[in-house]
Amino acid sequence: MRIIDLKHMSTEDKVDFFHTHWGGTKMVISSGVYECTELEGFAALEDEENTGVVTYVKKERACEIISLDSLIENKGIGTSLIQAVEGEAKRLGCHSLCVITTNDNIRALAFYQKRGFRIREIFHDAVQRAREMKPEIPTIGDHGIPIVDELLLKKEI
Repeated sequence: MRIIDLKHMSTEDKVDFFHTHWGGTKMVISSGVYECTELEGFAALEDEENTGVVTYVKKERACEIISLDSLIENKGIGTSLIQAVEGEAKRLGCHSLCVITTNDNIRALAFYQKRGFRIREIFHDAVQRAREMKPEIPTIGDHGIPIVDELLLKKEI
């Protein structure tokens, strides 16, 4: 597996990736509205095929992960992408990494906590507010759980 800076990925490939995996290129979460194709990040390549993408923004002394996708689970792709962001965050002088996920995303909650992230805050009804800007956000998520709240996880680095 090879990790590359998203700057080396074409805009067309980024647009295709986010449309396929997120239903569009716009991410609406409690911390803001983001155009994913314009964010900093990394891609994981296996035999020159894209197997994962992470995007992030730097905010003061923290880096916030905006999106993380691993197309093949249990191969270390997500972990490698998180490590790439953590390395960049340290280089930028950040003291923490944070990420926001939805209440239904049990797999993400487990993934991040296994890697040292801790739940720090719950944004009640945040997804309902996000639907006002992005109505295509589903109402029911993993395991039939209604998607309502967002959770902030944070890792000190």
